[in-house]
Parts: sequence; C-alpha cells; structure tokens
Amino acid sequence: QVQLVESGGGLVQAGGSLRLSCAASGSILRINDMGWYRQAPGKQRDLVATMGRGGTITYTESVKGRFTISRDNAKNTVYLQMNSLAPEDTAVYFCNAEVIRQGMWPRTYWGQGTQVTVSS
Repeated sequence: QVQLVESGGGLVQAGGSLRLSCAASGSILRINDMGWYRQAPGKQRDLVATMGRGGTITYTESVKGRFTISRDNAKNTVYLQMNSLAPEDTAVYFCNAEVIRQGMWPRTYWGQGTQVTVSS
C-alpha cells in the first residue's frame, strides 16, 4: 500500500506564510508527478502546482510569484512554500502523487488534506 501524509497547514493572517509538506510511504518503486490541489467550501478541487520527477513545474495563475513547489525524490516528499497568503487561498490542500509500484501500472494517490485558513 501507499500513503501520502500532509502536514503544515494552519491559521495565518493575510500576508503571512506557510509551508506544506507531503511524504509518500509504502511499497514505492518510483514517483512521477507530485502536486498540490486545493478545495474551498462549496467548490471543486483545483490544481495549485505540480512538479515532475525531472523538475518540470506548473502553477495555477493565481499563485504564480507567491507559491513555490519543490520535492525531494530521495525522501518521496513534496513541499509547497506559500508566501503572501490571501483570504482567497483558504481551502483544504491535498497532495497527490503518481506512484509506480513493482509490477503495477502507475496510479495516482491522494493525501487526506490539510486545512489552510487565511484571516483578513
């Protein structure tokens, strides 16, 4: 089995910063893309940022220049540094990873989510 565990969420004032972490564990041969999504109340889950194993990065427009995604392939961990946070960034943040296990096709796994609340 594979588990993704997020940490680092919390309550912060507008303009503040948070750093999210997501560690994947289990019988993992390799991880391709890792990324972060977020879901605000009553809204769909949307992409925030993704990073390929080789370093290719995609950001949604609203976080460009404020958020930075990074990963440590040796630790199967992805990070999201969030600066200049605004109330509209309030959401549950989920990480995901496309995992390759021995003898199996790649499959996407999700973490349980971590709440980020930005007060004005």
